[in-house]
Amino acid sequence: MQLPVVATSARDGDLVLTISTTGLVRSEAEGTLKAEVGGTVIKVPVRPGDRVQAGAPLVVLDPRPFDLAVREAQIAVDDASLKYEEQILTDSIVSRRSPEASFRRIVSTRSGLSAARVRLERAQLDRERAVIVAPFGGVVDRVTVTAGERVSAGQDVTTVVDVDHLRIEAAVLEHDLPLIRVGGEALITSAAAPNRTVTGRVIAVLPRVDSAARAGRAFVRASGNGVLRPGMYADVRLEASRLARRRLVPAKAVIERDGRPLVFVVKDGRAQWTYINPGRSNGRETEVLPDSATGLIPVKVGDQVIVEGHLTLTHDAPVRVIVPRETPRESPRAKP
Repeated sequence: MQLPVVATSARDGDLVLTISTTGLVRSEAEGTLKAEVGGTVIKVPVRPGDRVQAGAPLVVLDPRPFDLAVREAQIAVDDASLKYEEQILTDSIVSRRSPEASFRRIVSTRSGLSAARVRLERAQLDRERAVIVAPFGGVVDRVTVTAGERVSAGQDVTTVVDVDHLRIEAAVLEHDLPLIRVGGEALITSAAAPNRTVTGRVIAVLPRVDSAARAGRAFVRASGNGVLRPGMYADVRLEASRLARRRLVPAKAVIERDGRPLVFVVKDGRAQWTYINPGRSNGRETEVLPDSATGLIPVKVGDQVIVEGHLTLTHDAPVRVIVPRETPRESPRAKP
């Protein structure tokens, strides 16, 4: 009878050795928005938990007072413009020449036109601020006002959090700091979903070391995967060194029989013992070194190496490779 097993292909690639630590997940952008002008709330089109795009309206104030202020400021500009034109025209008739730029500036100030234009711009800006919009895309975390409520300038109205662009602040022991480099890979998991891994990049290694904890800090940038959230603690594996062009097999494929390490390779429907000389391992993959006697690597690229169902197998046992249960794929790598 053929025994069901799960197998993965051996491959050539870089073996990334890592340092394990923990870190606090933060958002790259988290904003508590305040009302920049006072007014009466007439609409709150969002609720906590809603996803919004940059520029989406979050809180809308009654526009009528702001419209009236703009109209009033426009009338003042029109009135000052008439005074300005009258003075310019009078001077042109008397001097019989076109006024110079310096004289026009003086007349603009004396007629009140310059000040009126500034007041109009301020009134238009206040009208724009009557609609409080999302400064970036994210998720609404809280809303503190309701329709009909009177708000004043500077009052908190809502909070938006970017959950797609995250930053993890990871502690690194001082003797490990020289091994960490900017641009190195980072693998992040959380207690909420230990089987879902996010791949990020080290964007900074901070210069100061905490003398009490004897640890420094590294910042990792990562994309959200729907599980990592700001405020969580996460397990982080930071790239310490990279061994290029190595023959790699999954670490869980390597077992021991009679004190010798081996892997099971599927050949012609049977599980073949293949003794190996294992090298370095990062917990996920293990390097296979050349045999000391022949100088050859016993596992070839593309060999089907058994990773599940092999703990009790015997040599040459008939097996059937099955498709493993689907697991969530890693999130795309964050750009440094």
